Amino acid sequence: MSAAGRTRILGIDPGTLRLGYGVIDRIGTSNLTYVECGVISAPSRQPRNQRLLTIGRGLRELLEELGPDEVAMEQAFYGKNVQATLALGEARGVALFVSGDRGLPVTGYAPARVKRTIVGHGRASKSQVGYLVRAILSMRRVPEADAADALAIAICHARLGGRGALGTQAKGATSSR
Repeated sequence: MSAAGRTRILGIDPGTLRLGYGVIDRIGTSNLTYVECGVISAPSRQPRNQRLLTIGRGLRELLEELGPDEVAMEQAFYGKNVQATLALGEARGVALFVSGDRGLPVTGYAPARVKRTIVGHGRASKSQVGYLVRAILSMRRVPEADAADALAIAICHARLGGRGALGTQAKGATSSR
């Protein structure tokens, strides 16, 4: 925890074309404030390795600029499309590497757990998640979907006290091993 009981949390919604990010401050045990959110994009015409490099560099700059204390990220999940699942795993790997390289603790959360924490059930729509993220953080408007998902992951982390899927958190590692 940093000065004055503030912990800065970076939420990441990984992807090979668009990596959503959301940053909040947890002050004390329950007060959450919005800091910033957005999307790091890579051109779709580039090969995947170049897109991952672009996203990794953007994430590194973001970490340097905003100085989070902890990172929370969506865990990989099994989908019907094997290629999409592999791509998500690669994007998570880049984010894990960049975060670990800075010595930041990373905790993974299943999408259903994030939705349950924010909305109250694990089958919430993206619009429901975005609407409640806006309300929880007193934002003027609903953020774009990838950024809203990243903020939801950060809020979930703040509310669960860093207890991811396995309830563990290690410096530079993820609980989704």
